[in-house]
Amino acid sequence: MKLGPAIACAAGTMVAILASAGLTAASDIATFRSPSGAIGCVFYEKTLRCDVDGGVKPLPPAPKSCQLDWGQGFWLEPKGQASIVCAGDTALNRTAPVVRYGTTWRRNGIACASSTDGIRCTNADGHGFLIARGESRRF
Repeated sequence: MKLGPAIACAAGTMVAILASAGLTAASDIATFRSPSGAIGCVFYEKTLRCDVDGGVKPLPPAPKSCQLDWGQGFWLEPKGQASIVCAGDTALNRTAPVVRYGTTWRRNGIACASSTDGIRCTNADGHGFLIARGESRRF
């Protein structure tokens, strides 16, 4: 059973639910956060999701297809462009491991560099996003 990116959310709870259901091992999910705690990320299978406290700014209008919360962060896969999150949960987790400023988190072709300017994540195609409180962008 393949679960979509919206499932990779409240990391601690989700790991317990998935593991108890026999759907995946806890090692298939990785979480991290910025030192300030304002940015939280979850990696599940091949998808990275990072949310920021206060949401993406500037935020484009929500598509009609989004029936949940719009714009709390970005999705990124190993190839292709980043997209804005439409989900009813959050990747913010105040107990996730911290990626200190000046260090980089890497998994499955995605790298996220932490700095005082925010977290900048890129994939193998060179696409990605910079997420920070107050201003975020895709590239």
